[in-house]
Amino acid sequence: MEFFDIYLVEALINGVLLGGVLALLALGLNLIFGVIDVVWICYAELIMLGMYAMYFLFSVYQLPWPLAALITIAIVGVLGLVLHYLVIAPLLGSPPINQLLATGGVLFFLQSAATVMFGIDFRNLGIRLPVLEAGDMFISYARLLAFGAALVGMLIVYLFLTRTYTGTAIRAISQDREIMTLMGVDSRRIYLITSALGGSLAGLAACLLVLQYDVHPFVGLSFGPITFLICVLGGLGNFAGGFVAAFLFAEIISLGGLYSDLEWGYVLAFAFFIIMMFIRPAGLLARRT
Repeated sequence: MEFFDIYLVEALINGVLLGGVLALLALGLNLIFGVIDVVWICYAELIMLGMYAMYFLFSVYQLPWPLAALITIAIVGVLGLVLHYLVIAPLLGSPPINQLLATGGVLFFLQSAATVMFGIDFRNLGIRLPVLEAGDMFISYARLLAFGAALVGMLIVYLFLTRTYTGTAIRAISQDREIMTLMGVDSRRIYLITSALGGSLAGLAACLLVLQYDVHPFVGLSFGPITFLICVLGGLGNFAGGFVAAFLFAEIISLGGLYSDLEWGYVLAFAFFIIMMFIRPAGLLARRT
């Protein structure tokens, strides 16, 4: 019984660590939807490009990891700006299905472009972080580092949104964009800042995920669907709901991997999502009407 309990605790801890990274992914997507009211279906492909940027900056050009990470975050932030300017801005007044199709088209374009430019080989940074041993439990340092960095990133975003004028404007326009526009807030500027911030969060996620996963043109498929489901389960644009949903998903996946295998963990997480959509179709923390 003691042996079983140790592995149960280990699975719960790994679920918490995974939940931190998933919450960071959901934060970026929720921020963009909450302010701009557009879902970036291609969000995970920005993460994929960020992982490639980390690979080339660190492994090919031999930059120190912290410097490579800062440059990657900046690069993906600029990509978020470019995506908004070229694709999102012209479609802001169009039906939601047009916006989804456009960002879906960007998804396939970025996957194809990455395949042409980088090939389909799996690449990694070559960093082998140690494993923390606590009794009979084994905790990955890579996951610990990713969890800590994700918490710091979310704290910085929280302080930016609550302690700065621009952050206050972002929160206000997410609640009522028509009124804020009438009050003199430049919505186009806020949209650009939000897109850059969302892209920067994707860049930070790329820096953390590349420590644990190989990078290839289709790596976004490993994170994109589950990130989108987390945002929907939490309530699109609801930061607190996305945070709660991320940890619920992570614990279900981790416990499923304990009792069976990791694939069954994902199956159980998706089944939980389907059931909750019948019970709380507007999201976990949506207000009842």
